[in-house]
Amino acid sequence: MTVDERKALAAKYHRSGYNCAQSVACAFAGDLGFDHDTVYKMAEGFGLGMGNMECTCGAVSGAVMAAGMKNSDPSVPGSTKGSTYKLSREINEKFVEKNKSLICADLKGVTTGQVLRSCPGCIDDAVEILCGVLEMTE
Repeated sequence: MTVDERKALAAKYHRSGYNCAQSVACAFAGDLGFDHDTVYKMAEGFGLGMGNMECTCGAVSGAVMAAGMKNSDPSVPGSTKGSTYKLSREINEKFVEKNKSLICADLKGVTTGQVLRSCPGCIDDAVEILCGVLEMTE
């Protein structure tokens, strides 16, 4: 699946009622070998900056979840934590480079009145960044 196709899938999910975290994580679920419904359920609490807008953007949280789904190896507990944390840092850094913040309320302009990025834009950025980080570009 190309980056644009994956962005379109995530956007379709978001338009149909998925939160930002669900939209991103579910756009990768099948290709990473995970059941869509399970990923949907696991990502639900991460939307809206973990439900209060004061935490990390849901789209970024969904990308970090997908990075863990791709990289983690449960057969040797703890063996992949360091490399998964590195992927998480890379996702976070690239997202901040593009959008100036990871915090949902900042991105939405709740306190400043200046919107830095829309939810659909955050979803696009998270999908694009994750595809690059995981080298899932076609």
